[in-house]
Amino acid sequence: MSWLFFAILSAVFAALTAILAKIGIKDVNSNLATAVRTVVILVFAWGIVIAQGTVKELGSVSRFSLLFLVLSGLATGLSWLFYFRALQLGQASHVAPIDKFSLVLTIVLAALILKEKLTFPIAIGAVLMTIGTVIVALAK
Repeated sequence: MSWLFFAILSAVFAALTAILAKIGIKDVNSNLATAVRTVVILVFAWGIVIAQGTVKELGSVSRFSLLFLVLSGLATGLSWLFYFRALQLGQASHVAPIDKFSLVLTIVLAALILKEKLTFPIAIGAVLMTIGTVIVALAK
């Protein structure tokens, strides 16, 4: 299966995440809600790794990779903390699209840090996503 198939599934489940989280954080501290969600993800992810038998590969992960995976985990944790608080305070239909402005930031950072090629169609798409984010942010 191609990357596109998995990317579409990711988008579907990310959308469900926003809706289910908005329902779940009613009358719950957003940090506590993030912690509960994180435990579920932790058990789920390690369950998959153990079931696949790939846990034995943990020792072969380089320090370099481990460092960046840990940094990525910290960034994810901060993102989730802020996302859940925003969901608690705002409407999911406003919060989620603004959160997804991360797509534009990823395109920019991928070009700057990873030296990925920024083509004209990608740049136009990023501009359109930025415009959409601004429209959503200013919507009442």
